[in-house]
Amino acid sequence: MPMPKIWLTGANGMMGRALLSQRHLLPGWEWLTPGSRELDLRDRTATCAYAAAQKPDAVIHAAARVGGIRANMADQAGFLAENLLINTHVLEAAHAAGVDRLLFISSSCVYPRDYLQPLKEEYLLAAPLEPTNEGYAIAKIAGGKLAEYLSRQHGHHYKTIIPSNLYGPFDHFDSERSHLVPAVIAKLHRAKMTGATDVEILGDGTPRREFLFISDLAEFLLSLVERIEAVPPRLNVGYGRDFTVTEYYETAARVLGYTGTFHYQPNVPGGMQHKLMDSSRAHTLGWQPRTDLATGLARTYENYLALQKDAA
Repeated sequence: MPMPKIWLTGANGMMGRALLSQRHLLPGWEWLTPGSRELDLRDRTATCAYAAAQKPDAVIHAAARVGGIRANMADQAGFLAENLLINTHVLEAAHAAGVDRLLFISSSCVYPRDYLQPLKEEYLLAAPLEPTNEGYAIAKIAGGKLAEYLSRQHGHHYKTIIPSNLYGPFDHFDSERSHLVPAVIAKLHRAKMTGATDVEILGDGTPRREFLFISDLAEFLLSLVERIEAVPPRLNVGYGRDFTVTEYYETAARVLGYTGTFHYQPNVPGGMQHKLMDSSRAHTLGWQPRTDLATGLARTYENYLALQKDAA
């Protein structure tokens, strides 16, 4: 009997690398991991041809064009159009190739802005989105809905996983594409190295965010592949607790050994004020985060230093 195949999109990204580092948790599977240079998921013909030729038995769709608030605000059209293409092509290709199992990795930004807390799966499309990343969110919502419709119409098990904000090794640490945690690490490291005694925080520091260490999510995702029938159409997976932006800076400062102070830019948009997810459905499937914030930040900082050394 040939080994079943699992096609991982976005294998070179943070999520993809975390999954590959733990693929021993899914023994007996052959992994298909083409990068963007080998397979451009924006190309429908190439994506469908790849799936038809490889005939995967399962797909974890983690590929996306991602970025922080600044990047999203600067190119809403690009984030919407590119991610719509990627999601549509992968899902269409999987369906055409007869793939029955698919995990679509979505984002907590699909939920309404400043809505009821904690955010439950049924709150999707209940109210307007956060404007600063609306384009990206719409593409994720469309991808999740396409997965739902293909499952309903054709009997597939295509499930949408909605994680909280993620951080960890191999995140984007540059100022244009980075999210909050990698941006904080990079900023505090520069301040520490240059002897700066004051660090700027964009916004007023009060928005609350829920961040999950990437390896914890990867471990849980791999546990779902062979029992995907038990997974609901949409599933929140979060850390279970949120912190203010200021608290992320303070915890990271302790981890990095930065002893300076902070000042704020209150006129800069800070995104949603509060975004905590209800992960109770995931708990019934055995979900439990393992990595606390300080430990996760320390491991992420170690990776950042290694990347800096390799780039030098």
